[in-house]
Amino acid sequence: MEFLKARAPLLPTMEKKWALCPLALSTTVCVFLVVTSFNMGLLSSLPTIFSNFRAWNSMTSSDAIVESNLSDHPPPPAGPTIPRLAYLVSGSKGDLDRLWRTLQALYHPWNLYVVHLDLESPAAERLELASRVANDTLFRKVGNVHVITKANMVTYRGPTMVANTLHACAILLKKSKDWDWFINLSASDYPLVTQDDILHTFSSLPRNLNFLEHTSGLGWKAGQRAMPLMIDPGLYMSQKRDIFWVTQRRELPTAFKLFTGSAWMALTREFVEYCVWGWDNLPRTLLMYYTNFVSSPEGYFHTVICNTPEFAHTVVNHDLHYISWDVPPKQHPHILSLADVPRMIGSNAPFARKFGSNDTVLDKIDADLLGRKNGSFVPGGWCVGSPPCSAIGDPTWLKPGPGADRLAKLMERVVRSELFALKQCK
Repeated sequence: MEFLKARAPLLPTMEKKWALCPLALSTTVCVFLVVTSFNMGLLSSLPTIFSNFRAWNSMTSSDAIVESNLSDHPPPPAGPTIPRLAYLVSGSKGDLDRLWRTLQALYHPWNLYVVHLDLESPAAERLELASRVANDTLFRKVGNVHVITKANMVTYRGPTMVANTLHACAILLKKSKDWDWFINLSASDYPLVTQDDILHTFSSLPRNLNFLEHTSGLGWKAGQRAMPLMIDPGLYMSQKRDIFWVTQRRELPTAFKLFTGSAWMALTREFVEYCVWGWDNLPRTLLMYYTNFVSSPEGYFHTVICNTPEFAHTVVNHDLHYISWDVPPKQHPHILSLADVPRMIGSNAPFARKFGSNDTVLDKIDADLLGRKNGSFVPGGWCVGSPPCSAIGDPTWLKPGPGADRLAKLMERVVRSELFALKQCK
């Protein structure tokens, strides 16, 4: 009894102390449930809450140590290092056979292709192109060649060529976002190196480079192309007509700086997405401005990229082509011949234009530069089967040749030298 009397004063204190524990615990749980209910709903979240509580309660210190150690390791590499190219090859009336030849010379199962014969081409030619693609064994198996069946009217000197290019870009983005560069070519273009050469060389390049030959020095183009106003009948007619002029002229813009250059380019997927989606409205504004601009394909993309700070520093001032122009340049370049072959090779460019249909110079390029025989595909590391390239091996296995060495020299000059920064959007 003495002992109980001695302990008696402590009992109320201890009872109060233990009484606080359930109160504190219930308060904590209630607060936690109320906060959680704001985001998840109280009733639906109860099983998850108690499940998470049990999982947290069962976690050991060793689990935390393992998680900490794993977080110190770098993430795994993100897929193959070989880039993927997305091509547009376009043509007009009478271009079916040479577009098909250019497509075969460019083909690689690793890439994507969109081909287009414009609305001036007879329906029979466009149907024949679609039939050839659908019936080609390799094209059908890989599924990387797409025909624009609803043809666009394209007038080179008007904005319809820009619209057709953006249409092809949108198709390629819809088909796949797993590509790195968009390259536009015409049926009168032809490669001077193999696709293995290009893919090998581009594997070592930063994936944010955009190849556009450009200048802000408009020269005679200011008065003859930028200031006149014209209408492109291709926007509303089903038959091709030349552009016609409006008597009113306009001043050069002050809200943005005009640039001009080559209509042939290699653009990154990121920049292509920007032009298609136009999330800050500049691409749309400039598209409306260039609707009445003579030869808008030679200025639209150049002006967009050089007036966009996040892309301006990515521009390489080269169009990846060998082209022989008059001085000053006329609407079309010279038709290339056998006499131009040494200069083509010496340019180190991967493409050249403009070629006639089935000219003997193309046979020489096939034999001496591409190794293409009997109208087949250009051989590469992917080619297996008998005859060669009748079946597909590993599309990422590249066999670069002398063309890769030439192209590497071009990249040293235009990308890896001081000229790169000095010639950006100037």
